[in-house]
Amino acid sequence: MEPVVTVGLDGSAESMAAAHWAADEAERRKVTLRLVHAWPMLAPEPVRAASEIDQNYWAKRLVHKAQAELQARHPDLVIVGNLISDDAQGALVKAASQAELTVLGSRGLTSAESYFLGSVSMAVVARATRPVVLVRPEPREGDTSPAPGGVLVALKLHGPCDDLLAFAFEAAAGRDVPLRVVHGRSLPLHAHTPWGADHQVTKEIAEEARKQLDQVLLPWREKFPDVEPVSAVRLESPAEAVVRAAGGAELLVVGRRKHRPPLAPRLGPVAHAALHHARCPVAVVPHD
Repeated sequence: MEPVVTVGLDGSAESMAAAHWAADEAERRKVTLRLVHAWPMLAPEPVRAASEIDQNYWAKRLVHKAQAELQARHPDLVIVGNLISDDAQGALVKAASQAELTVLGSRGLTSAESYFLGSVSMAVVARATRPVVLVRPEPREGDTSPAPGGVLVALKLHGPCDDLLAFAFEAAAGRDVPLRVVHGRSLPLHAHTPWGADHQVTKEIAEEARKQLDQVLLPWREKFPDVEPVSAVRLESPAEAVVRAAGGAELLVVGRRKHRPPLAPRLGPVAHAALHHARCPVAVVPHD
């Protein structure tokens, strides 16, 4: 199967922001960009029909307009457009299984919108078996967010993380930018005292975490000698640590377990917090 980067289109500003990000990524990877628009009410293609009675006119126009805009900016990029007669969630989950990477639009954050990220995007992220990136529209005029800077990966120190680190190191290497690795760790009960955190205990916890980080990163430094990861241990909840560290990042990479307990949410607290509160594009990488 030909390698592709897939982006879902729905005509919104969010999906066009995702399409532009996906085009840059496809060009960087030297693969085809696939534009997907899914709608269950698409009519079967007639053998011959005048354009004025084409029931799929607006769907075709949406894809063609996006394709023309992207092709103008990326003249050497191979771009294909697909209309799929299916609900968006099912179509995109299937398309994601056939792509190196799937890119979707995500709503900008305000206090009222922070919970309602978008049911389709969240469902695809939670079910896809390959990495999915959620992209927000460009910051509005007057936004004082820091300029983008490097790739950030949120790393646990228990369980497998090869897929997550492979994606993060490749992303940093492909962009020729720094890679920051953040590990958040909540303090245990015995570290708390009536007058605050016990300095000796927190120092020991941080030093042990740094040693574990160095051990995990050592083989990746050898695989990617041109990428020098900078690691940080934050003694706070992993979700808070990641959101705080994400300011100014060009891309945030978080993991998602493919197999979770039946009654557990499909997304863990770190991925959930990142998708709702990080301003930069967020890549969710499924792993065992």
